[in-house]
Amino acid sequence: MDPLFLPDVENNPEPGPYADLLRTMQATGGEYSQIWHLFAFKSKASEHLARFTQEILREPSPLSPGIRELIAAYTSAENDCPF
Repeated sequence: MDPLFLPDVENNPEPGPYADLLRTMQATGGEYSQIWHLFAFKSKASEHLARFTQEILREPSPLSPGIRELIAAYTSAENDCPF
């Protein structure tokens, strides 16, 4: 995976669940979204983003969670951003 343009963010996660998640994903060698580095770097600052994402993708809506995930994946692909 290509490094971020923000090495201080990538290399300095705060202790916590996001840092643990990153270490697990890195240990398995799988690809993951680079935004996890931001979540791990400043987990308190990114709490609102995590809540927002969960509400948009998972709370009751006329669109199923699967369709909402598909829209998000399509948007990411159009932006040349790995989902």
